[in-house]
Amino acid sequence: MRLAIVSIFLLTLAPFAASAQSASGDIAAGDREYAALRAEAALASYERALAAEPDNFEALWKASRSALDLASGPVPSSDRRTQLFQAGERYARRALALRPGDAEGHFALARALGKSSQTLGTRAKIKAATEIRNRALECARLNPRHSGCHHILGVWNGEVMRLGSFERVIARNFLGGRALGAASWANAQRYLEQAVALAPGRIVHHLELGDVYRDRGNTVAARKEYEAVLRLPIADYNDERYKAQAEAALRVLPK
Repeated sequence: MRLAIVSIFLLTLAPFAASAQSASGDIAAGDREYAALRAEAALASYERALAAEPDNFEALWKASRSALDLASGPVPSSDRRTQLFQAGERYARRALALRPGDAEGHFALARALGKSSQTLGTRAKIKAATEIRNRALECARLNPRHSGCHHILGVWNGEVMRLGSFERVIARNFLGGRALGAASWANAQRYLEQAVALAPGRIVHHLELGDVYRDRGNTVAARKEYEAVLRLPIADYNDERYKAQAEAALRVLPK
């Protein structure tokens, strides 16, 4: 009798074990595709993992990452780009809800909101800016060595400062963007320098730091960062595009 009960218990566990094994295999396949810079195939693999195991935290934040990689690159249509932005945010929110104490969920959502906010109107963009900053700050608190969190905070400060003082006053006082008052060029530079120090091989860190140096009038430092972008090997899906941006920036950078 006891053997029969154990057998029944094992049979009930079998589908769950098979599902977990399937999800694990699809995540591993997605990681291989991601490393090979095949973002479309990576996303498909992570989504297969989620079909087998919808609450798999790793599959969720990695699916968000690949969806946003694709949305940031050359995509067939604006509708497809919108779909990818929405998927990236949806996966990130699910990941964060599952593990609010894990930095990756906060990073995934901050990145998703940062990317998708480019298509929003002014008021919605300012609302998103507050959440982007909150998520990135929490990410950095949970994992101070997460270069992506520092990158987002640096870019956030730089983008707010590029609004201009009058626009910042309007946004802060009339559009609910009080968090924008915390932005500064010094913070933009500090966070991006930290991102570069933590992950010197990431091209996008150097590109954004170069932009901040340029906008602060430090053309010597900006040139150094843009040249680093051109010198570094491609490691991420959009690195070719970042190299083109750095090359264009160098052409117009004052001597």
